[in-house]
Amino acid sequence: MLTRFACVLGALILLTVLVWQAIAAGGAPNPTAPNTPLGSAVVDIGVLVFREGLECILVLAAITASMVGASQSYRRPITTGVGLAFLATLLTWRIAVAIVDSLTDNVSALHLQAITGLLAIIVLLIVMNWFFHKIYWSGWISLHTKRKRELMKESERADSTRSARRLVIGLVMLGFTSFYREGFEVVLFLQNYRLKLGGAPVLYGVSVGMTLSAIVAVLTFVANRRLPYKKMLIVTGIMLGVVLLVMVGEQAQEMQLAHWLPTTPIPGLDRVLPEWLGLWLAVFPTVETLAAQAIAAVVVLGSYFIVNAQLRQRRVAA
Repeated sequence: MLTRFACVLGALILLTVLVWQAIAAGGAPNPTAPNTPLGSAVVDIGVLVFREGLECILVLAAITASMVGASQSYRRPITTGVGLAFLATLLTWRIAVAIVDSLTDNVSALHLQAITGLLAIIVLLIVMNWFFHKIYWSGWISLHTKRKRELMKESERADSTRSARRLVIGLVMLGFTSFYREGFEVVLFLQNYRLKLGGAPVLYGVSVGMTLSAIVAVLTFVANRRLPYKKMLIVTGIMLGVVLLVMVGEQAQEMQLAHWLPTTPIPGLDRVLPEWLGLWLAVFPTVETLAAQAIAAVVVLGSYFIVNAQLRQRRVAA
């Protein structure tokens, strides 16, 4: 029942944003103006935050899965580490904002948006690359679970106060690293949206992503529900791929405005492409924007097929 409620609530939130955007958009955006539709930005940010939240929850669930009964008290240091990581993420946000804002005194707005946009795309490409690498998934999770087992064994071998303190510190660090890595990625990603749209759309998108993540966290750690994490990650991974294509199209457009790229219109294509492609997917009738999106799609799909081929070879070799 709770799982169904969470899915319905998430769908309603996304549907509300989509309907609101469709009413408030006022038509397709001008390809010569670097203005991301507010609703589109909120959805993009919400998807990224939710996806990073899912990954964090998956790692924490793997770490705490065996902490039941007498070992349940070990969850408290991990929770403390997560709380400290949340505060560290907020501090990192403040530092990133201060650095980016200080650069605006020496760099034009268009150039700074182009720079932060490239950084955001690099971060998203790394996230997508990790998503497709099952080796990364198993390695990242097993790294934390292995460290947890080592700490627990050390505590069992020696019952001194020093050993107990070391166990607590180690568990706090496990919770901290599980959360902060995702938070750091999100902070870097959001700087470009903040520069283009201001703080309000970023706040809306982060609120959507954190709300959905909180629902999943409650179902996982409070209601002890076994959720289909793999399917959820696949769905959000596909959505991230769409977000990447949108960002690449917008980034190419900003680089054109900053005169980093030439602008080569494709005659007649503007009359063929439907308006919603420009509104939601940043598909504009220029050679540079379409070529950039095609390259991004090839990189992501290429990574997926290469990893699958490597995994098949390893299974055959085994």
